[in-house]
Amino acid sequence: MKLLATLRTRWHSVSPREQRLVMLGGVLVSLALLWWLALAPALAVLKAAPAQHRALDAQLQHMQRLQAQAKVLQAQPVLPPDQARQALDAALAQLGSGAQMNIQVDRATVTLKAVSASALAQWLATVRQNAHSAPVEARLVRNPAGGWDGTLVLNLGARP
Repeated sequence: MKLLATLRTRWHSVSPREQRLVMLGGVLVSLALLWWLALAPALAVLKAAPAQHRALDAQLQHMQRLQAQAKVLQAQPVLPPDQARQALDAALAQLGSGAQMNIQVDRATVTLKAVSASALAQWLATVRQNAHSAPVEARLVRNPAGGWDGTLVLNLGARP
């Protein structure tokens, strides 16, 4: 209370011209704070909104294409394990000597050594299309030469 009384006394002792200048300065500081804390961030968001909207639309279209592709793949009939095994054997030739396959009941384990990324991607697409199978487990490491080493486990004769 003492501080407030002191300020009032000081305010009334100042000339009206100085009071107006102090009030004008207070208004200017208030307007600057309003701009920096409220208006400028909101305007920046509004300015960035169209670009973000375009990016989100592109992402939505990509997700819808993936959804349509997944529905097509899910609609494919399930192959019997023997046919899936034959399709995997045929596709394994694409990877050359860098791949070996071990089959256990309804699973195939493919061991990779120095397989290029493009060959691996093409092989996975072929396996998905022809053997109706997809990896259920993957342990891949990029080697210093730029190829891939590791193992992939695929289901045979079951919906991936």
